Amino acid sequence: MRYRKAEPWLFLLPSLIVLLLVFGYPVLRLVTLSFQHRRNGLIVFAGFENFQQLFRDDTFLQGVKNNGILLFCVPIMVVVALVLAILLFEQVRGWTFYRSAFFLPYLLPITVVGLAFSYIFQLNGALNDFLKAIGLSGLALDWLGDMKLALPTIMFVIIWKEVGFGVILFLARLMSVEEDLFDAAKIDGANWWQLQWNITIPQLSSVIEFFTVVSVITMLSWVFGYVYVMTSGGPGKSTMVTELYIYYQGFRFNQMNLAATASLVLLLVTGVFIFLELRLRDQGDVEESLG
Repeated sequence: MRYRKAEPWLFLLPSLIVLLLVFGYPVLRLVTLSFQHRRNGLIVFAGFENFQQLFRDDTFLQGVKNNGILLFCVPIMVVVALVLAILLFEQVRGWTFYRSAFFLPYLLPITVVGLAFSYIFQLNGALNDFLKAIGLSGLALDWLGDMKLALPTIMFVIIWKEVGFGVILFLARLMSVEEDLFDAAKIDGANWWQLQWNITIPQLSSVIEFFTVVSVITMLSWVFGYVYVMTSGGPGKSTMVTELYIYYQGFRFNQMNLAATASLVLLLVTGVFIFLELRLRDQGDVEESLG
């Protein structure tokens, strides 16, 4: 009986070893570098010196601030995805085409999207040429070269690309909802807004929570491609994010210990949201089993 209990672990052992080598060792190395410092050509234990230096670095703090600003994309994406999913669920004319059109940007590589929009939004780009052609030259702005406009422009691109994932998630959940719920509410005299508030949103609650957490993780640790391709963190530090800061410190300035420290901080923050997402998923599974 004892061997029968251990049998599943024997089958899992090869995969666990691979996971430890692929993920465990890099994380351990990351932690080690975070508490080390090079002095006079020797690697010595630095305690929390790297962390103190990190949180005194204005560039890193600006990156953290910008990541915080990017979090405002999350509620916008949730609302837009929810509205679009509801409209598609009601099968407006051409809804199958719109479904593919909304999801297509999510499938495109970030570098392709970043390059395309960098040409569109540059000072002499397609957008400004179009505005000038229709007599709206006053609206032709330096979208990526202005410190006040660069980050909002990147936020627009992120929303455009990422919202399709939420649309498909919400639409898939709505299609699994029993139509009897909507029919019964209509018989009771519920109008369109009441249907959405009392049936659609409660039925989508677990999916909304999942998409929200995933989007938060994206804004914290998955925007490097957008920023690097479109602005490289400029103008100035106006679009600097923590991922780009880590890249610059590690591969341009050869400050691997400082880059590892910033990576560890980002890993811990992201790990909190990953843990939250797993808890929400487990809670949803328990509620479904009880229901």
